[in-house]
Amino acid sequence: MTDTRYKIVFTGELMPAAALDAVKDNLARLFKSERNKIDALFTGNPVALKRDLTADEAEKYIGALQNAGAKVYKEQDLAASLSLVETDDHRTTPLEETARMTCPKCGHEQVKAIECTACGIVIEKYLARQAQLAEAAASAPAPAPVAETPAPAGASSSLLATLAAADGRAASPYATPLAQVDDDSDAVADLSYFGVQGRIGRVRYLGWLMGVWLLNALLGGVLGGLAAVLSQSEILYSAVTVLSVVAWIVLLVFFTAKRLHDVGWSAWFCLVLLVPLVNLLFILLLLILPGTAGANRHGARPPHNGKGLIVLACIMPLIVVGTLSAIAIPAYNQYRLRALEASQHAPQPAVSAEATTPAEAEPRE
Repeated sequence: MTDTRYKIVFTGELMPAAALDAVKDNLARLFKSERNKIDALFTGNPVALKRDLTADEAEKYIGALQNAGAKVYKEQDLAASLSLVETDDHRTTPLEETARMTCPKCGHEQVKAIECTACGIVIEKYLARQAQLAEAAASAPAPAPVAETPAPAGASSSLLATLAAADGRAASPYATPLAQVDDDSDAVADLSYFGVQGRIGRVRYLGWLMGVWLLNALLGGVLGGLAAVLSQSEILYSAVTVLSVVAWIVLLVFFTAKRLHDVGWSAWFCLVLLVPLVNLLFILLLLILPGTAGANRHGARPPHNGKGLIVLACIMPLIVVGTLSAIAIPAYNQYRLRALEASQHAPQPAVSAEATTPAEAEPRE
């Protein structure tokens, strides 16, 4: 008895909070296919993205496709699970007399059947379609020669046969991608300071915020010195200060959106930054939550952190602790001085007559 085989079915549905354009880009990257072929999958009709898979292989495909944002399903592949090969207790003819065939599309050799167990095509319909394409090609002008593209390294023989068959016929808009799904576990995202696309981790988020803060502090110090020397620079100082604050807010939104993508959340959560006090807790939460392991629907994982970035990120906690200490220690010392002065100026309690000792009392005549 053969093991149960499965196929991955896609109906065009998306995972929650997934953007259509982002999902199409992710599928094009995973299948190493063109965008127009991926667009043909979003017609609403069920499309088998992959057939003849074991249970473990099917779960791997489901995980990779759902991380890309596509809502897929696993169904039993009856065409692959059912075999037309006769068993020993039901064999009516010798094994060597069993009729065999070769799939005209992928070249898979199997027992003669209506469908190919490897690629799932119906043989008669495929041959009829090929005949129609041949007649159309005979009546059409010959196309210009196209340079051959070398096959990618590691491509399987069945995949090469499928590509070779596809080169000789018109591309069907409903054809599934030919490439295998690649989870790109070793791929890393491209870093950019601007825009809301991409992902960054906790250390890079803190380091980038610290770098922008240091630049603003340096710029503020330089402009403050100019304003003290030249009275005419006060207007320039005010204008540049406003621009630096606006730039800081914009970069904060960009960095926070990338950090949200790393956690797997939508960038619309950046609106929380508009709420006072809550925004500080929100940033602290983003500095605690770990990112998604591997790729998610927002792209590949961020690259590893360099030593300089780690040092820059460590400066921020030191500055926060130093600032709090600079505020708390003088305040505590002032509190102690006020308490000491209050105790010194407090009125002394009066001594009662009963508390006078006999030695201190005046002698009576």
